[in-house]
Amino acid sequence: MAGLAQQPLLQSGQLLKDVRILSADSLGGRSSGTEGSQMAQEYIIKRFREIGLKSYNDNYKQHFKIATRNSSDLEGTNLVGYIPGKSGKAIVITAHYDHVGIRKGEVYNGADDNASGVAALLAAATYFKNTTPNHTLIFLAPDAEEKGLQGANAFLNNPPVPLQDILLNVNMDMLGINAKGELYASGTYHNPSFKPLLEKVKPRKHANLVLGHDKPEQGHNDWTNQSDHYQFHKRQIPFIYFGVEDHAHYHKPTDEFKQINQQFFPDAAALVIEFIVLADQNLDKHPDIK
Repeated sequence: MAGLAQQPLLQSGQLLKDVRILSADSLGGRSSGTEGSQMAQEYIIKRFREIGLKSYNDNYKQHFKIATRNSSDLEGTNLVGYIPGKSGKAIVITAHYDHVGIRKGEVYNGADDNASGVAALLAAATYFKNTTPNHTLIFLAPDAEEKGLQGANAFLNNPPVPLQDILLNVNMDMLGINAKGELYASGTYHNPSFKPLLEKVKPRKHANLVLGHDKPEQGHNDWTNQSDHYQFHKRQIPFIYFGVEDHAHYHKPTDEFKQINQQFFPDAAALVIEFIVLADQNLDKHPDIK
């Protein structure tokens, strides 16, 4: 890991390209089980291969059945790659790739929700690709987050490593639109031992970390159950969730690539990657971290 500090955290051009491609009209909003979802899968798998992620099977795919209201048969597909570490203990890095599709003839592109998170996941994988991290890093792009966090649940019901070997989930869901330069890191209320690591993450020119949105008394502003990390939390696996506060484009057709803040977003993604580096370096040094 010694060489990591000398290399840039990410290439902003590739990061933005990944968002632009995943949120294109041609993908039709990436709703689970659609042709657009399959196109997103193909692109993410292509990027996994370019980066050099290993797969637990021959195609990075984990299939599962999506429960629907009308009991129709809908297949979900999680995408899973990994970088082996010095230890079999794992950090699972997640960012769902599905969105809500087409409604009343309008494409809901989901540039921020959650093409931005997937692009940051790919950037994190790229950062670690030529290293042997201390822990195995599993990069999971779940499907069907928008249908009740079903992809993350399916992954944890059939995990590639024992659940007791998963030390941490780092989840990214909406990193790209914020006018105040604030990226929230949610989860220290439940996992206070991670607060010192988050406080070591240095502010960047266009983005800084703010801790919060994780206390039960906050009601809907408690993000504990708002994205895929909740499935890990339910299984007593620590999580840190990175995301921005809701904005005017959330679950709207206007959540398009042109809305992504091209200064804030790369810095926000870099903050997450820096935390993953710190977590990988320090998890074994803190006996109070699982």
